[in-house]
Amino acid sequence: MNEHAPIQTNNLEAFWMPFTANRQFKKAPRLLVGAKDMHYTTADGRQLLDATAGLWCVNAGHCRPKITEAIAAQAGQLDYAPAFQMGHPKAFELAARLVSIAPDGLDHVFFTNSGSESVDTALKIALAYQRAKGEGSRFRLIGRERGYHGVNFGGISVGGIVNNRKMFGTLLTGVDHMRHTHDPARNPYPSGELEHGAELADDLLRIATLHDPSTIAAVIVEPVAGSTGVLPPPKGYLQRLREICDQHGILLIFDEVITGYGRMGTPFAADYFGVTPDIMVTAKGLTNGVIPMGAVLVRDSIYDAFMGGGENLIEFAHGYTYSGNPIAAAAGLATLDTYKEEGLFERAKALEPVWADALHSLKGEPHVIDIRTIGLIGGVELEPIAGAPTKRAFAAFLDAYEKGLMIRTTGEIIAMSPPLIVSEAQIGEIVDTLRAVLHRLQ
Repeated sequence: MNEHAPIQTNNLEAFWMPFTANRQFKKAPRLLVGAKDMHYTTADGRQLLDATAGLWCVNAGHCRPKITEAIAAQAGQLDYAPAFQMGHPKAFELAARLVSIAPDGLDHVFFTNSGSESVDTALKIALAYQRAKGEGSRFRLIGRERGYHGVNFGGISVGGIVNNRKMFGTLLTGVDHMRHTHDPARNPYPSGELEHGAELADDLLRIATLHDPSTIAAVIVEPVAGSTGVLPPPKGYLQRLREICDQHGILLIFDEVITGYGRMGTPFAADYFGVTPDIMVTAKGLTNGVIPMGAVLVRDSIYDAFMGGGENLIEFAHGYTYSGNPIAAAAGLATLDTYKEEGLFERAKALEPVWADALHSLKGEPHVIDIRTIGLIGGVELEPIAGAPTKRAFAAFLDAYEKGLMIRTTGEIIAMSPPLIVSEAQIGEIVDTLRAVLHRLQ
């Protein structure tokens, strides 16, 4: 029995909020009570223009009828079905639909419940694949500085964001990191891919030489690093990684949790850059953020490597209670339908230059030291306050919220990724509001 006074149902203390300054929030809570299309409704009745697609995930906009209706119908027909030695039709249908829009060769799908689970699943598939084909010496996993791959132990091990790693011990062994590609001195205020830095892909060769390539199972990168502050790749960088991986038998994993499902104006960033990985990690926009779900797509050769034993044997000892959950699968199918019927991927592609021009108009505004755009993603980097890291960007977040705009900050960077239904007028509203915010900052 809890010896403390009972917590009332309207008390905020019971919920330990993720990635949140809990004490600050609970003194002045920002509560959302409704959403529709491009806007949230706050508890005090204000409309909040969503410039972040929730958390990089609501790509089709909020409370879209086809998706909400599909969820309700599925919940009334089949609420749950186990995926271990059993199945239900919609999981197979969704996997087939994903394969149909994926780059050629990524023909098999393993369902998870989040991007973090998708990353750990991909890493386990990579390690198990190397062993299955007789190369068990390949145990090393290579990530990249400033990479974000979720918050599970595998993801923070290959990830390269210090605050996500420093409190959790030794993490996975056998992990190394390439250098990041952020080089504002050579690539100031970029729109699209960076002009300089393709040679940084050769850092993988340096690591391979250090450890011997025959010990490396896989390398994982975000095609566009998102949560670290919107870092587009240099031209030719991803192509060079693909070449090095092919040369040395290393699997290439793309973390497309943010870039997948239209964010780049294409189904996946792999299409945008013309580079197909061996394994692709997805989540977020798969169900429009409505129901937790992730999906890992793999090449035929990887799947086939597991299929050589007796037919009654479990080929891969991994999975989740909710893998391919019926309601999540229904949401995923309806989300893909919405993307297709409304041409949202094509819409995002058409809006990319509009978005870039609008955000880059903030160059020269107070405190702005860099702006980076690609697809429908944008990062506005602010000069930090000496001795008070992140304080200026967080002040911008709070001021924008009060003025009816939802943005996201990561470090000193304002990161934005509006739903793909955003209008040109709303892009203008986002930038005008942010411009005013910048002028009010200290």
